[in-house]
Amino acid sequence: MDCIKVGRLIQSLRKEKGMTQKELAHLMNISDKTISKWERGLGCPDVSLLGELSNILGVNIEKILSGDLNPNEQDGGNMKNVKFYACQSCGNVMTSTGVTSISCCGRVLEPLLPQSENDEHEITVHEIEEDYFVTIMHEMSRDHYISFVAYVSYDRVMLIKLYPEQLAEVRFPIMYGGTLYAYCNRHGLWKYEMKKLGSRRVI
Repeated sequence: MDCIKVGRLIQSLRKEKGMTQKELAHLMNISDKTISKWERGLGCPDVSLLGELSNILGVNIEKILSGDLNPNEQDGGNMKNVKFYACQSCGNVMTSTGVTSISCCGRVLEPLLPQSENDEHEITVHEIEEDYFVTIMHEMSRDHYISFVAYVSYDRVMLIKLYPEQLAEVRFPIMYGGTLYAYCNRHGLWKYEMKKLGSRRVI
């Protein structure tokens, strides 16, 4: 651990929050001399203080220890690079369009890897008026169900959350050239490219 880098990061984050050394020290119940020592690279925060420091500065502990936030490059706004995350403990669903670190219920989440369609996860899509009507022939019990369906185009993501004991049916406004995703709580994420067949659209 490079105390100089850690100190510079703490100082930068403290100033972003508009806090003085004394104000940060007060929140942590330590002396402002300790904060000054850290920021000058003359020592690093004790392990017992890292959790509180992380909460106050709004930065993960590992980033504080590395002394560098390493911001991502701009993604150009292309939503087709979207990644999905799902928490197995609480069912929380999150998305990102770039490299990120996401955690929920105390666990770090890995991006879901989309799989190709199979007979157990077959989707049918019909055009009804100005919408896609998406039907998934899938069990919807409390132990085995489709958790969400998402439609991704170049500049947007529309995600509909589903719950056990309801039908696995959703409607999306028509956006040609998109990609459908469906997440099964047992078997993971499934990806379906849209193909046009006459006046009807199927997957």
